[in-house]
Amino acid sequence: MQLWPWEYLFKPFNRIEFPSLYMPLFFASILLLVSTVILYNVRTRQLRRHAIYLQMYEWILWTGIIVSFLMVVYWIFKFDMIIVLGTLVGGLGMLVWIRFVRFPPEFRAYERQLAKQRYFTRARFAHPETTIRSKSSRRRRRRR
Repeated sequence: MQLWPWEYLFKPFNRIEFPSLYMPLFFASILLLVSTVILYNVRTRQLRRHAIYLQMYEWILWTGIIVSFLMVVYWIFKFDMIIVLGTLVGGLGMLVWIRFVRFPPEFRAYERQLAKQRYFTRARFAHPETTIRSKSSRRRRRRR
């Protein structure tokens, strides 16, 4: 290191200026892209009936795709290091915000909704007589 740390922020992100970060950041961005797509495909198949979870994984998918493609573009076109670090910090911060700030209140509301739904369904079908139709309703149905 021959420069002050803040002077490295305005150097181009290339193999000469940042030999220890150049290839690892490229491979990490490719790994982020692949893992995000796999995570999205697996979790959306598992949670296809729960719309709120699908929304969260879609947010995570697009954030991961955008950040990883930007990192590949920065790697190819040798942008300044401040732009690379800003994108990394912003993108990873956005992923954390999505998972731990944006969606947990909606998850709690959805869990309350499911609990109420289970309670009313259980209360409705608690007595066997509620599932048996009366004879008068059968006769009306046949006449039509």
